[in-house]
Amino acid sequence: MSSSNSSSYSGLSCSCCADLLSPTHSRRDFLRNAAGVGIAAFLVPQLSFAAADYEALVLSCIDPRFQRLVFEHETKELRTDKYSAFTVAGASIGVVAPAFKAWHETFWDNLAASVQLHRINQVVVMNHRDCGAAKIAYGEAAVATPAAETETHKNALLTFKAELAKRHPKMESQLGLMALDGKVEFFS
Repeated sequence: MSSSNSSSYSGLSCSCCADLLSPTHSRRDFLRNAAGVGIAAFLVPQLSFAAADYEALVLSCIDPRFQRLVFEHETKELRTDKYSAFTVAGASIGVVAPAFKAWHETFWDNLAASVQLHRINQVVVMNHRDCGAAKIAYGEAAVATPAAETETHKNALLTFKAELAKRHPKMESQLGLMALDGKVEFFS
């Protein structure tokens, strides 16, 4: 900027920027200040995210028929925007069944991250009826009748709860089995 051009900035009436553009400040000063503002704008959301408290981690199945239903259930429970989500085939079945052993630590590592980042105090587990992962993990007979299906899911949910108690003794849990119409049967 030449000295003849710099005098044209002296008549600016904007008090927030006029000083930065005055002849006593260089473009380098302006850019340095702008970079500082940009870094602050980037870090503030990151810092506020790290400090956020959420209520729960919701563990549900990958089945597309249940994504909306689980979301609607969590909305009714007033947890919208207050939970971390983890989806894996079978929900609790994917976390405890020997057929899916390779997935187990992935879930527990994600739960630990959610505890650290979001300070959650509850895990909501939502298994569902007509679950293909239950058939893969336990065989057709395990889900052949409504009673057998209920018992299979109940056992997986309670096994999950026992493992959760070992790993996170103070963590609460809510264990549910969702029907195709979105109704939930809870176990404790």
